Amino acid sequence: MGLSISAAALLAIIVVVLVKGGHVRFGPALTCTLFGFTLAATGLAPAINTGLAGLAGLLASF
Repeated sequence: MGLSISAAALLAIIVVVLVKGGHVRFGPALTCTLFGFTLAATGLAPAINTGLAGLAGLLASF
């Protein structure tokens, strides 16, 4: 559970920085955020969580 909270916080910070820096406008950022919430409610969510956990394990081994 700690991994998903950390990943969500990191991604939220990245989105805020990109919006404030003018690289991404608010509309596309909101659309991507809503897409993420919608994707989390699908059957693909467990596969995404497994992939993120595997990536975190790979990064932790370095």
